[in-house]
Amino acid sequence: MRFSALTQRITGDGAAAWQIHDRALAMREQGMDVLLLSVGDPDFDTPRAIVEAAVGSLRAGETHYSDIRGLHTLRASIARRHRLRCGQPVGAQQVVVLPGAQCAVYAVAQCLLNPGDEVIVAEPMYVTYEAVFGACGAKVLPVAVRPENGFRVEPADVARLVTPRTRAMLLNSPNNPSGASLPMSTWQALAQLCIEHDLWLISDEVYSDLLYDGEHISPASLPGMAERTATINSLSKSHAMTGWRIGWVVGPEALTEHLANLSLCMLFGLPDFVQRAAQVALEQELPEVAQMHEEYRQRRDLVCAMLDDCPGLKPVRPDGGMFVMVDIRQTGLDAQAFAECLLDDHGVSVLAGEAFGPSAAGHIRIGLVVDQLKLADACQRIASCAADLLRAQR
Repeated sequence: MRFSALTQRITGDGAAAWQIHDRALAMREQGMDVLLLSVGDPDFDTPRAIVEAAVGSLRAGETHYSDIRGLHTLRASIARRHRLRCGQPVGAQQVVVLPGAQCAVYAVAQCLLNPGDEVIVAEPMYVTYEAVFGACGAKVLPVAVRPENGFRVEPADVARLVTPRTRAMLLNSPNNPSGASLPMSTWQALAQLCIEHDLWLISDEVYSDLLYDGEHISPASLPGMAERTATINSLSKSHAMTGWRIGWVVGPEALTEHLANLSLCMLFGLPDFVQRAAQVALEQELPEVAQMHEEYRQRRDLVCAMLDDCPGLKPVRPDGGMFVMVDIRQTGLDAQAFAECLLDDHGVSVLAGEAFGPSAAGHIRIGLVVDQLKLADACQRIASCAADLLRAQR
């Protein structure tokens, strides 16, 4: 039987990147001692007040079709949060709620890009971006960055990639996997490029609440950018709500109209009880959220401190997010081979940097998704793996 060309455009390295994680899960199910640091799923429970809001909504019978765009009260809360954080004046009509940031990126790409359009994406990039743009037939132009520069984008490198076919750029700050965030000067230069070349900017800000150094800049707040920026965010990481599948897009009304039409034919809205829970997450000051933020910061500092002086290893200190990239090139192996060796011989599952793009070659991504005691154990195992490999070179 035949399949569509789409099936070929949504496969590749991004989909294959998770194979080592799947293998680690299978090993653990067999009773083996495996530490899973390969997926960005918080190990915290969703704060209780959020859960109770969902339970209350279910008990109140809110189990019917909901507003295609998202509950008006929730969209108003998202707009208010956006205004307070970046100063961009937006209202509920400029917000569409979707099942997670992943779906939001997909929906925005479908509404902005045609087959053959080019989209500039900073890499290392989240593993599903390439398939998302492939699904609409667009061509990804990756912007190479340098680990020595903390994996931060240089506007001049972006400018060199712009052609008459370029339609948009996507930037993720803080970045997954590197944790790098962009300063105001960089955003201003990138905004000028967007304006000069009439480009859309897709700003993936899902880690904006997990920033430890510096200040988060939302580029839609810059002059001339509100009408050409789609800001994407969610509660998955900041509120330990990955499984709730709720995210959103803030953008110009013309875009949100198109997104609503896409939602109508693809989703027909989100469950009310999930949206009621999200509203509590946005409107209440929850101590658990601040505690999670501090715990992630401490975990980052722990990993960087433990691996900084280890032979063969060099951690790249992230500004934010829930991952640490570690340079393993001195061990003599590429990142995939190192990750396989680390899992097989030391029981630690991480992702190889190559899965995120050539700029991350020779690096592994460590997820800060276990408590500090287990994370310290994992660091010792990673150091042992590197030491074994270095001894084998002698």
